[in-house]
Amino acid sequence: MTNLTSFRHLHRGSLQRSLLFFVVLPMLLLAGLAIRFGLTFTNELVTTSMRTDLELIGRAIRIPISDALLNQDTDAINAHLESVFTIGRVYGASIYDVDGRLVAATGVIERDLTDSQLASEVVSTGQQQDGYRSVSGQSLFSHFLPIINRSGQIHGLLQISRKASDFEKSLAKLSTLAWLSWLALALLSLLIMWRGHKRVIGHPINELVTSMRRVASGDRRYRAPPQGPIELQEVAKGLNHMLDEINTTERQLKEQETMAAIGQVVSGVAHELGAPLSVIDGRAQRLLRQHPDADSQRQLKAIRGQVLRLNHMVKQLQAFAHTPIASWQRIALLSLLQQAIQSISYELQDEEKLPEIQLPCPEIILHVDIPRLELAIVNVLRNASQAATSQVVIISEKQQNELYIRIQDDGTGLTKGLTSEQMMNPFVSTKPQGKGTGLGLAIVQQIMQEHHGTVNLKNNPAGGCEVTLTLPLTEQDIHQ
Repeated sequence: MTNLTSFRHLHRGSLQRSLLFFVVLPMLLLAGLAIRFGLTFTNELVTTSMRTDLELIGRAIRIPISDALLNQDTDAINAHLESVFTIGRVYGASIYDVDGRLVAATGVIERDLTDSQLASEVVSTGQQQDGYRSVSGQSLFSHFLPIINRSGQIHGLLQISRKASDFEKSLAKLSTLAWLSWLALALLSLLIMWRGHKRVIGHPINELVTSMRRVASGDRRYRAPPQGPIELQEVAKGLNHMLDEINTTERQLKEQETMAAIGQVVSGVAHELGAPLSVIDGRAQRLLRQHPDADSQRQLKAIRGQVLRLNHMVKQLQAFAHTPIASWQRIALLSLLQQAIQSISYELQDEEKLPEIQLPCPEIILHVDIPRLELAIVNVLRNASQAATSQVVIISEKQQNELYIRIQDDGTGLTKGLTSEQMMNPFVSTKPQGKGTGLGLAIVQQIMQEHHGTVNLKNNPAGGCEVTLTLPLTEQDIHQ
């Protein structure tokens, strides 16, 4: 059943059919032409061999027969004719006069050559002739030689014949053997092609087609096994890589769609919260002026503190929902870091550490969205200052065409159980409930992507956490 199915595939537009029609059949055709040429050459070779044999026999007896013919010695003539049968497989030998009349003969002969054009040409030209002739119902190969006397005159004609059927049978056997060998070669070639294709190419291709069908049916997690020839392995690897890329792209698109939806919600929430918070803060300030007693002052300042905290959250929500970069400006790296430190200093508590810039700082002019990139640095500095025990250090360095801004603290380090990627997801926070929105690092990652950069978090071997912001540099950034 399997073999029948395989041969059915041969009638379709398959690789097997292509191999059959464009490789195997042309090879068999060339082999057949070679056999045909070889048989033709063999036939010519046999004819030449017969001609040579009969010519040698004729030359051996021609002079003695010529002398006997001149002496009209019939017994000598017959004796010489009989002698040719001891030399080779001769079936007839005969002597004719110049007019083609029979003088003496032995074996299978022609009685009269008076009307033979071939005999006339031999006598007139003095050149030997040969050819296939039918005599008494038998196919003979006859060789004609002129009988020349010692003065050089032609006075007779010698005919020596052999049966053509002996050679024809041998040639027929040879031809049959050759064509049977060709047929065996054809069948063996088809078998080898079928088995070789099935084992080396067919099975891997079937597996590849099956993999594609599984993927087409919706199984995006399935991967094609790399097997078979190197080319098919490369196709399988390419298919698997393409599926990985498609899955990655789909995941990124889903994440972008999710982020866009979150951004829209966040933008709306931030907008709706902004106005009421401003009203609450304004009313609290008015009440502070109207109620100077200590208890009222304490309660109202607490209200304003919570409003300030909510305003800070609103700003983070607005930053997260911020549209892509609209304004690029130039600023020195050192100035950008100093502005970020100045911005964070206004919101630090007494126990939180003010960051310090480790000098020297590379003299680089950046072409960036200054407020957005400053916001990213401020968010990282805020987390570092809140986590630090005694210090926060900003280290910046240039390596080839990239700028690295490393912000290190000596706190407890990254929370166990959370990866760097997880910590940068929106609304993921390690701070106590009510102390953070979980948007700080998500905003940092968003801003770095806008600047074609990256953000990476890791623990320091000596303790604490290190956040690295990486920005690509152009030649213009480096030399200005």
